[in-house]
Amino acid sequence: MAVLNSDLIYRDNKLGIRVDRDTDTIPQATTKALFTVVGGRVAITQIIGEVTTAIQNQANNTKLVSNPTNGTDADLCAVLNIAADEKGTLYGITGISSDDLIGVNAGALRGQTVDVIVPPGTIDLSCAASSTGAVKWTLFYYPIDVGAYVEAA
Repeated sequence: MAVLNSDLIYRDNKLGIRVDRDTDTIPQATTKALFTVVGGRVAITQIIGEVTTAIQNQANNTKLVSNPTNGTDADLCAVLNIAADEKGTLYGITGISSDDLIGVNAGALRGQTVDVIVPPGTIDLSCAASSTGAVKWTLFYYPIDVGAYVEAA
């Protein structure tokens, strides 16, 4: 279970509980679980990816997806072509599912404007192509149901 640590909270708990996922290669023309939602619904207040190994220069439409334990997958954003994204590129979402995944080349990332409510299951990264590259992810959330939490997958 995620433990609340004051050193890991951004701006006096504005964003909620922080969960970090170690750097990992991106999925190869498939979907990979980044985080697991356990015990009930949570409100995602911010999700941030940072490229740690540059992404291969080929078309690769990429998005984040809620994959519930029960029910149908739901896109958390529309696709972004991540071809040739440099080390340090930051990824995020607005919270509006029809908006593209945000990707800024080693600059400043705009914060999520709308919380996203997700049920138990996984938060996945979906890539259309097999490309080299690696990303580390951080997710902030608040539990909605008693006992709900998020952990790195």
